[in-house]
Amino acid sequence: MKILTVVALLSAALPAAAATGKVIKVLPQFLDTKGRTSLTPSLYDRDAYQAVLRLHPERRSGMRFYVQWKAKGPVDKGLRLRLELRGGAEGDLPRELVVEENLPPKTGWFSHWAELSLKEETFKELGGVTSWRVTLWDGDKLLGEQRSFLW
Repeated sequence: MKILTVVALLSAALPAAAATGKVIKVLPQFLDTKGRTSLTPSLYDRDAYQAVLRLHPERRSGMRFYVQWKAKGPVDKGLRLRLELRGGAEGDLPRELVVEENLPPKTGWFSHWAELSLKEETFKELGGVTSWRVTLWDGDKLLGEQRSFLW
């Protein structure tokens, strides 16, 4: 009986494992008028094409954010990625937009990729993207974050 009491007290004192996570990498990329980020599968060509799209805003039709994320432990309320964007200024304040996506409950040793896209109408309405922040959430608990330099 004493052993059961000691085991019960020790197990009650141990903290419950909560989910942990992080946003590892965010790759913002422009989309051309055909919805492409690159003309070929080559990473070098992708970077070169992104430089061309940066120099020629008239060739852009939107943006796509590739997000590498990782989560460990039990997930309480479901994982969610949140992309916050700031665009061109309207008066004294920049335009702001929030895009959210629910993620599958993948946890473990390996990281996963997700993509968040801005369609042409939304991209033009925002007036371009000047800064961004990506956060990983488990319900209302912040697990990880990456942000651009200007955020």
